[in-house]
Amino acid sequence: MYSSKSSPLRSMVYSSMFGALTAIGAFIVIPLQPIPFTLQTFFTAIAGTLLGGYAGAMSQVVYVLLGCIGLPVFAGGKAGLGVLFGPTGGYLIGFIVGAYVIGRIMEARKQAGLMYTAMAILAGNVVIYTLGTLQLAFIAQLAPVKAILVGVLPFIIPEAIKLSAAAMLTVRLRGRIMTK
Repeated sequence: MYSSKSSPLRSMVYSSMFGALTAIGAFIVIPLQPIPFTLQTFFTAIAGTLLGGYAGAMSQVVYVLLGCIGLPVFAGGKAGLGVLFGPTGGYLIGFIVGAYVIGRIMEARKQAGLMYTAMAILAGNVVIYTLGTLQLAFIAQLAPVKAILVGVLPFIIPEAIKLSAAAMLTVRLRGRIMTK
């Protein structure tokens, strides 16, 4: 996990790396409508757990900025500000806030076990899906229940699998990244 003694350069390198991994996760797509299933939340969770709140959030800022400037790194190879302001843009903002929340929770306990790590990831995922569903409902003019049925419900089982894997990977990788 992130150490406050880590150098700013190391933090920037890891933030950039996890931003790039999130972009790669966007290319692994199961095209559900209107929200595709990707591995973005997997890499967002790992960024938050391993890098901490600030660097984890910065990794997702890198990812979102890459897409906003026109690189096709969003789900389905999309890019541009239109995606950020479209129906799925709340999820993108949620990645930033979610990684921060996950990281801050992880920073609160130096020896976090699997269950604590999973709960931190779950809390961040709730943030991601809350922001994503709110924007989906607003932009697509959906009733809140309909937005939840479309933007959350189809993803519960795949998210549980991805986030469990992220928690297990974090426990194995902790101590090998951002320690010096």
